[in-house]
Amino acid sequence: MFPRGTPTATASWQNAASAGTPDRPRLGSVIKRVVLSLLIACVIPGAVFYATLRATDVWTAIFAALAWSYGAIAWRWVTRRRASGLLILTAAVMTGRTVISFVTDSTFLYFLQPVISQVVVATAFLLSLATARPMVARLAGDFYPMSRELHLRPRIQRLFWHLTVVWAALCLVKGTMTLWLLQSQSTQNFVLFKGISSLTLDALAAGATIGAAAVVARKEGLLGPVPTERLVPVPV
Repeated sequence: MFPRGTPTATASWQNAASAGTPDRPRLGSVIKRVVLSLLIACVIPGAVFYATLRATDVWTAIFAALAWSYGAIAWRWVTRRRASGLLILTAAVMTGRTVISFVTDSTFLYFLQPVISQVVVATAFLLSLATARPMVARLAGDFYPMSRELHLRPRIQRLFWHLTVVWAALCLVKGTMTLWLLQSQSTQNFVLFKGISSLTLDALAAGATIGAAAVVARKEGLLGPVPTERLVPVPV
């Protein structure tokens, strides 16, 4: 954890990027940030929900998972670290699901809403392709220091465009799978199978994303330490 007032890695990336000279983190550092982001935003809330459901009831599990997401955002704010876009997006989706389910007093709607949410997110990703910054480009700064100059590079623009399409397709696949599980499984089995399958798909997609990004980043000279000029001894 970082003491209050201590510059964080994200802040350093942002400062460097705004100066036009972004740091060049190693691939391992990027992978670590991706894994940590998925863990905080997706894996832990799912585990909290399932464990609470097994111990108590659906409503308690719903609020426990939501409390984790907001607690994670609050903790990063208190420690002066920016919450990832994925964490904020997840918390926003969970909030909408919880409010609708509470107002209608229907836990079934809570489990049905991910289908709708996945379609909405996929649509947002696809619509963002018509803008100068596709959705993946908007989230990329959470994992790599991005300057305006980097965003404008043709290879990187094509990468963001293709990855946005991939993640939109993934959302549609997950939505379809969720609907099938909801109709064919009990509540506890649904939560368990959905969590495992979603995590597996997310991990595969994240691995493919990192692999594709690493290839482009190496071609653009964006990974690893900045090369230093070889020192030439001066004769005396």
